[in-house]
Amino acid sequence: MALATRQRRPLPSDLPATASSPTTSYSKVDKPKRSDGENEGVDKGLGWLLPLICLGMLRHMSATSNIIHDCDEVFNYWEPLHYLLYKSGFQTWEYSSQFALRSYLYILLHKLVGWPASLWFGEEKVRVFYAVRIFLAVLSVISDAALVVALSRKYGKRLASYTLAMLCLASGCFFASTSFLPSSFSMYAMSLSSALFLLNKPAMAVSVAATGVILGWPFSILAFLPLTIYSLVKRFKSVFLTGVVTSVILMVLSLLVDYRYYKRWTSSVINLMVYNVLGGGESHLYGTEGPSFYLRNGFNNFNFCFVFALLFLAILPIAKKKYAPELLVVVSPVYLWIAFMSLQPHKEERFLYPIYPLICVAASAVIESFPDLFRDKYNPNDTSVLVMIAKFLRPLALGLILCSSHARTFSLINGYSAPIEIYKHLDYYDDAGTGSVLCVGSEWHRFPSSFLIPDYVGQVRWLDDGFTGLLPIPFNSSLGGTSAAPSYFNNKNKASEEQYLTDPEQCTFLIELQLQRPYPTRGSDLSTWEIVAALPYLDRELSPPLYRSFFIPYHWQQKNVFGQYRLLRRIPK
Repeated sequence: MALATRQRRPLPSDLPATASSPTTSYSKVDKPKRSDGENEGVDKGLGWLLPLICLGMLRHMSATSNIIHDCDEVFNYWEPLHYLLYKSGFQTWEYSSQFALRSYLYILLHKLVGWPASLWFGEEKVRVFYAVRIFLAVLSVISDAALVVALSRKYGKRLASYTLAMLCLASGCFFASTSFLPSSFSMYAMSLSSALFLLNKPAMAVSVAATGVILGWPFSILAFLPLTIYSLVKRFKSVFLTGVVTSVILMVLSLLVDYRYYKRWTSSVINLMVYNVLGGGESHLYGTEGPSFYLRNGFNNFNFCFVFALLFLAILPIAKKKYAPELLVVVSPVYLWIAFMSLQPHKEERFLYPIYPLICVAASAVIESFPDLFRDKYNPNDTSVLVMIAKFLRPLALGLILCSSHARTFSLINGYSAPIEIYKHLDYYDDAGTGSVLCVGSEWHRFPSSFLIPDYVGQVRWLDDGFTGLLPIPFNSSLGGTSAAPSYFNNKNKASEEQYLTDPEQCTFLIELQLQRPYPTRGSDLSTWEIVAALPYLDRELSPPLYRSFFIPYHWQQKNVFGQYRLLRRIPK
């Protein structure tokens, strides 16, 4: 009896390749591409047009109606720019060559727009002011639009649309987008860097991040760390080389520009870091706030959007497949930055600017995930009542955020725009003659910059109203201008004898805020001063917090208390 031999089963390689018997396993890559006609209905996400139009309209509104939120914006950025263009303007101690804490490279970036605008508009310096603001708006539009497009391609239209709506209307973004501040520039870099990261361009993302840190605000390096570290892990060589090359080029350029203006070899970027970190900087001299400051400030500027943003980590276990790890990396600076900045004694609203776009992204992700909280994880097509209710709540939550944001924006613009608007009235009183003196007392911190001062006004001088800190003093060309190290400047915030006008009789005009207080002001003497212009100004101390913070129809005017922001002219004797 012959032994039965066991036959081996033929291998796939032994079989002839046929259409019904492919040589390799099927994958999505093998799926034949559709013709152009078959691809017409495919969702390609949001294009560039809609974000550019929407953001362009809102940023233009911001550029033309934004108020000055921080006197540092005026004295550390608008005034040096004014000096570079017109050879007049106020200097702060940070710009003394003895300390050299501020970068002229950042100022030069804006001079690229300010210089041709000054040639075009001539004596109309106000138009130069708004031209620079339009430039800031354009930077914001491009960076935020890139972020929206990247979100759309990565996560779909809904998340991108929610983010677009919040970037357009959130009060924080509306005001920060056209503020002349390094923290705003870092905010632009954050949006663009995050967009490039989501578009799988880590090297370019880190290069933009380095630009935001060196050219913008050095302290924002902490906010860019998660993106940078993840990018290095992903593609070390290209990311590292690109980041190092960008950083070296910008640091060398900054060094050369600083030498050009300070007339000594120094690095303002390093000086600023040393003063505030290694040198035991005394920023507490300029005011301190409690640990809850940024939580309160975040709600004021973003209302429920801020609350939803903080809940991003809470919904992450449910939406992990959608958002981890890339979106988690993008929004993680929200938590890192708020925690770090809350530990610092000196706090200011502008310090949160770099993470403003990320707050909108995180909140949009939470709202977009509402149905996932109730959906059966084994049934992605679950249409239960709870899921349908959650879907209905998404536009409701978004609408609440946008309405509250508009109320906040409207309240701030209409309540506090008087300081910018009142200075524009000086244009109507040039009959006062060349060399007129404009005096400002306790309202020095709301001075909107020399761009709003007509040429016939020879000087803007401060009057002593009891402030004991160091005030800005005009650049002194005879001492060297930008390279000067005047003896009257110090880094201890101690007042200088040079900062006040000793004889108020020299004042031709006076700017003053008249509030309902029991004590008189200089402008109260109507035998000496004539009121030539007056605008309402919201009295923060006497107005209820809810009504002063948000515009509520029919109640905003009735519940709030208003003072008068006045321009007064001395009556000839």
